[in-house]
Amino acid sequence: MKKMIFFILLFFSIGISNVNASTSEIVIDANSGRVLYGKNINERRLIASTTKILTALVVINNASMDDIVKVGEEIKDAYGSSIYIKQGEEYTVKDLLYGLILRSGNDAALSLAVHVGGSVDGFVALMNDTALNIGMKSSTFNNPHGLDEQTENMSTVYDMAILMRKAMENDIFKEITGAKSHKFSANGQKYEWYNKNKLLSEYKYATGGKIGYTKRAGHTFVSSATKDGKNLITVSFLDQSQFSNHKRLYEKYFSIYKNYTLLDKNNLNIGYKKGFHLYTDEDFSMLLKEKELNGVKKEVVIFKEPIIENDRLVVGNIHIFLNNEEYKALKIYSNFPKKKKDFFTKLKESIGW
Repeated sequence: MKKMIFFILLFFSIGISNVNASTSEIVIDANSGRVLYGKNINERRLIASTTKILTALVVINNASMDDIVKVGEEIKDAYGSSIYIKQGEEYTVKDLLYGLILRSGNDAALSLAVHVGGSVDGFVALMNDTALNIGMKSSTFNNPHGLDEQTENMSTVYDMAILMRKAMENDIFKEITGAKSHKFSANGQKYEWYNKNKLLSEYKYATGGKIGYTKRAGHTFVSSATKDGKNLITVSFLDQSQFSNHKRLYEKYFSIYKNYTLLDKNNLNIGYKKGFHLYTDEDFSMLLKEKELNGVKKEVVIFKEPIIENDRLVVGNIHIFLNNEEYKALKIYSNFPKKKKDFFTKLKESIGW
């Protein structure tokens, strides 16, 4: 009887943090960053292997995909999920990134970290700098893999949605995270890795993501999906039914919202001086309910004098708000006006001089 009580108490002591915690989840519009739904979105928690989204982004931003990584002593510290690389073997950065995202290789994370940062600590510094620069204000990172027995990575579903939104703007990351499998040859062997993200196979609109799990963190999942021109990102912590719940959330919010183009980059409809064509660098669309259109406001600021930046003429800024919250700010550019030709120049051209 005493042994039974001991094991019951042990079970509850191990799982108590997860028993007392409730699920955190969020759905955002990937185009605008607008939060469409959220629960406990600012609660900091352990994030397990969803850490590797940031690891991948830092690597992509700081290394060539064709760089050769020679596996070193760092993998002696790897355990848990692995792609089973060995010291002395050589792989391209890109192949290790596939191993990092598709198979959640903790050994791949360490080798990439040392290759890019010179050391694991050096790479972690890059991770935290990147996180701050993209607006992850409630996150701290202490390792590139997400294991949490010795060091911990903490974040919120809101911050992880910001991270995934930024990562999906990168074509290399988008290609890797959306791959169901990856084949390649290295070190005299052929490899084929399959993605652990089952949502890619179970939901035809899924475009990428990363799963994570440790005993302390529980299940963590970051995913993305696209349907009818609508791009959503969903993040959940402590959700054992993560694949079915992400699919349910996608279908719900795809059906509730419509995609409205609020800014056409080549047709701004802004009154300006004759002979100037105004434009921005990108279109801007946003998921809205029809009744929310009245809350959309555009604010145009025209400079008294144009500014030349990187050989382009900047004449002002345009800001887009929904219910007084700003969602987009873009510079307004113009062509350089043609100089008027004087009488003699026109005469010379007309007679072919």
